[in-house]
Amino acid sequence: MTDVHSPDVHRKNMRAIRATNTKPEIALRKALHKKGLRFSCNKASLPGKPDLWFRKYHVAIFVNGCFWHGHECPLFKWPKTRKEFWYEKISTSQKRDRKKVTDLLDLGIRVLIVWECALKHKSHAETERVADEAREWLSNSELSRNFSIIDKEGISDVRDVDRYFRRCGRKVPEGS
Repeated sequence: MTDVHSPDVHRKNMRAIRATNTKPEIALRKALHKKGLRFSCNKASLPGKPDLWFRKYHVAIFVNGCFWHGHECPLFKWPKTRKEFWYEKISTSQKRDRKKVTDLLDLGIRVLIVWECALKHKSHAETERVADEAREWLSNSELSRNFSIIDKEGISDVRDVDRYFRRCGRKVPEGS
């Protein structure tokens, strides 16, 4: 299918996509705040500038967009044009994600990644479920690992950071 927009319109649309205060991030922030959790947003003094910083728990939360970070879920589809450009852009994001997670873990900070697919196109009840999982993970530091993710399947602990990011590495599809 060809793009219905001119390159200038397409460029304008892509530039309008924000890095902070996205809809999934705002939905999660509201749900967590409603549950009594207090946090800082976009803490610039920490590696990777986490979307949410919980000083009390020593936890950083990132809300990652499935497309921009190459998550293996139905929300991620390779663009049909400029495949090499997109492969480079997404693999660079994944390398940056790996570095910021390992840097935070090296500082003794626990990390939770909430994927967009866990929050997008979901009912209010689903957003509440994700917030409940995040709250439970935050408050039970002795039961949880230092690095976990929440995606459409629910919460899961990650034992090996490097292995997780290698598994998430996307390959450019050959024939499409």
